[in-house]
Amino acid sequence: MSKPLSGRVAWVTGAGTGIGQAGAIALAEDGAAVVLSGRRRDALEDTAQRIAAAGGAADIETLDVADGAAVEAAAARILQRHGRVDVLVNSAGLNVTKRNWDVVDRSGWDTVVGIDLDGAFYATRAVLGAMRARKDGLVVNVSSWAGRYDTYLTGPAYNAAKQGLVAMTAHLNMAEGKNGIRACVICPGEVNTPILDRRPIPVPPEVRATMLQPRDMGETIRFLARLPAHVCISELVIAPTNNRLWMNPVG
Repeated sequence: MSKPLSGRVAWVTGAGTGIGQAGAIALAEDGAAVVLSGRRRDALEDTAQRIAAAGGAADIETLDVADGAAVEAAAARILQRHGRVDVLVNSAGLNVTKRNWDVVDRSGWDTVVGIDLDGAFYATRAVLGAMRARKDGLVVNVSSWAGRYDTYLTGPAYNAAKQGLVAMTAHLNMAEGKNGIRACVICPGEVNTPILDRRPIPVPPEVRATMLQPRDMGETIRFLARLPAHVCISELVIAPTNNRLWMNPVG
């Protein structure tokens, strides 16, 4: 029996861990051929092995999305190899421990903005021409609760980058909807992923258990990819029922 995404090609950045890994696995489960990108090849190989064990198909493009030239080169290889990119998931993202105004430095700012915002722009721009030519394509940008609501906890660089993703997604829909291209920005509350390890105050296991889990985000990405081409969910805000980010700040 044909799977919902059979014949489709998905490129997922940040695919080695967390939301990106869960999204890649979910897309592969539905039949998509998935290209995995991230900075750590060992983590990408772990994701690829999980996909293969479930009968899916994946290949790897090791990549630092903050390097615009490298992103363009990777996209060119993917398009040459697969002929298309139907779904782009921009999930590469991080934060720094020294994040608030009294401790953040230029390096920290550049690192966060370079990966979380610039990287998504570079990857989107790199596949946009091919999507435009085919009059079809879905871009999923993984933002944050901090992308929709001002949040003290996450710091100025992360907030700026994630709010920038929301604005960039909106503009993409304005400009490219007529070309059959749709984009959705996901704004999740706290998710139990390795990014929590960089929190200034450690998050205990019992608190992590109440958060959104990577598989929840994988299912969300799967849902978006399954939608018919004439449907565009521009923005999706999702949070754990016990949403600690309503309380400002939290540890």
